[in-house]
Amino acid sequence: MSPEYIKYINLSLWDVAIAASLILISGAISVGLRLGLERRLALAAVRTVVQLLLIGLVLLWIFAPGRPWHFVVGLATVMTLIAGGAAVRRTERRYRGVWLDSVISMWTSSWLVAAVALFVVIRVQRHEGVWFPPQYIIPLLGMILGNTLNGISLGFDRLGEELAGKRDQVETALAMGATRWEAARPAIQTAVRTGMVPTINSMMVVGLVSLPGMMTGQLLGGMNAMQAVMYQIVIMFVIAAGTALGTVCIVLLSYRRLFTPHHQFVAVRLAKRRP
Repeated sequence: MSPEYIKYINLSLWDVAIAASLILISGAISVGLRLGLERRLALAAVRTVVQLLLIGLVLLWIFAPGRPWHFVVGLATVMTLIAGGAAVRRTERRYRGVWLDSVISMWTSSWLVAAVALFVVIRVQRHEGVWFPPQYIIPLLGMILGNTLNGISLGFDRLGEELAGKRDQVETALAMGATRWEAARPAIQTAVRTGMVPTINSMMVVGLVSLPGMMTGQLLGGMNAMQAVMYQIVIMFVIAAGTALGTVCIVLLSYRRLFTPHHQFVAVRLAKRRP
């Protein structure tokens, strides 16, 4: 007989306010050490509350029974576009067209692995004429997008730094007869490795150092512990695949824009962002 699990405990606004007051600890540390982070902490706290409340209202509406599928796809599209833009804003060096490349990388990788997870692994079923259950699609895609965003941002930023910092070596290799791929390969390898390493590191300690967010939420919601573990295993591998695909995609798209078919490195296209 399976053990009984308690249902999740509803939180009141007062409970949330108590938790929110803990940000004062961070503020006190900033004041005591003169870090100058008080305004940023306050802004971050306000944005956290406002953004999560807004997405909560949106999800309540999206999750309502009988909601047309295109609203679910529309929300997923907006999330993807925001993630693609956020990945670029974190980088120092950019080129014309990087915003489009980032969105393409985010869209292709995240939606592909999300589709595999939903329709091959979890095997969501058609319910009341809907093939797009938002309770699965939105949280799953959100986790994939968040991690893929980091991989794309780190990979692209490292590629720019590698090519800019080793411009002489790249151009010397091209002048010696190397193809554009041979000249750019070390930078590409370093960039892809940089984008993938954080996810690999988190996989190495998952379950030992911390319990991931999704698993914690399912446990708090009363799900069987082993079922929560299996869902988290699926999520970790899906995230790893999405991050790897997204990082490779942005790096290769950038490589094609920065090197011509005639094996020339157009370094002038890679401009450093103004402060």
